[in-house]
Amino acid sequence: MRYLVTIDGVPREIDVQITPAGTASVSVDGAPIEADVVQVPGGVSLKIDGRVYDVLSGGKATARQVSAGKLRAIASVENERSRARRERRGGAEAGGKEVHSPMPGRVVKILVAVGDEVEAQQPVIVVEAMKMENELRATLAGKVKSIAVSEGQAVEGDALLVTLE
Repeated sequence: MRYLVTIDGVPREIDVQITPAGTASVSVDGAPIEADVVQVPGGVSLKIDGRVYDVLSGGKATARQVSAGKLRAIASVENERSRARRERRGGAEAGGKEVHSPMPGRVVKILVAVGDEVEAQQPVIVVEAMKMENELRATLAGKVKSIAVSEGQAVEGDALLVTLE
């Protein structure tokens, strides 16, 4: 199965094929990697180049909280079917013209103003969650229609932050 995984605004195409023996064949952006993958409660254990990484994840597919050791990130995961469905609908799903908070947190900085033109993947707002600042990006290009929050404001997970038109 092929996935588009976007971690902190950086998209990666990951292809995972399960062999009849139950092992996984993995490639990242077309480059094969040697990886042993074992599913564990809350995530997976990966062995890559002799090093073991316990990767935990939770939340919705459009805003998964991912951690590996001290590293924390926000990732969106789309399989081929959901990606095709979103593209047919003009990007209305998976964020589209709205930027939502991936988890509860506090708005640290608003990087745009109403009326600003933004490019796809341009940072628009910074939310602090779990003692980490997360720079949230526009998924599509557009013009900032509204900003639903202010700096310093506490927000819930999936709260609407910025709307584009």
